[in-house]
Amino acid sequence: MNNKLNSLAKAISEQYILMLKDWIPADSSIAIAVENSYVFSHSKHHSMHLEIGQQVLPDSIADQVLRTQQKTEAILDNSLFDSPYYGIGYPIFIQNEPAALVVILPSTFPIKRTEPYQFLTGKQDEEWNPVAINKISHIESLQKKTWFYVESEQFKTNITLKELQIRLPSYFIRIHRSYIVNIHFIKKMARDLTSNFIITLMDGSELPVSQSYINHLRSALEF
Repeated sequence: MNNKLNSLAKAISEQYILMLKDWIPADSSIAIAVENSYVFSHSKHHSMHLEIGQQVLPDSIADQVLRTQQKTEAILDNSLFDSPYYGIGYPIFIQNEPAALVVILPSTFPIKRTEPYQFLTGKQDEEWNPVAINKISHIESLQKKTWFYVESEQFKTNITLKELQIRLPSYFIRIHRSYIVNIHFIKKMARDLTSNFIITLMDGSELPVSQSYINHLRSALEF
């Protein structure tokens, strides 16, 4: 990326910041990618890991926009931040070059959601079982597969945790890259001997809470 295009990208980006600041939260971040690398970033998050010239990660929002030239939005877990983030990507052009403008928001931002799931259909052995969503205690991602649990029984679903996070009712909370929990099944929350936060469910199952999600959990459950 030559210096002239870099300077132009910065000037255009500053214009976008002026336009976007009226409708996005003050703690949002903005990034622009051209030719599969980032040419601009603006963030108040100390936890954002993005440098000018850094390559766009495969399957990130910027990557999807550059490949499809379509608006893209999603909750992602990759390494731009220490915690998950909700992002919206827009296709733009800088000096006739396809580019991606990405607005990055916390995963807790109140986005417009589609109708929540009322049930999930899970596979057990060679049977498929529809299960009411409120009967599910927690959901786990393990070995690139998604499992949900009902009264200690395990069911497999093809829906990813990222997709579920958007479509589950509000009483489901993401607590880890690998876990979503139904708060109605939480018995207690405490730190273990190594000071890691652990959730114990009504059936005695113990689920770890990662540092990336602890603040979200505290905010949701007000403790």
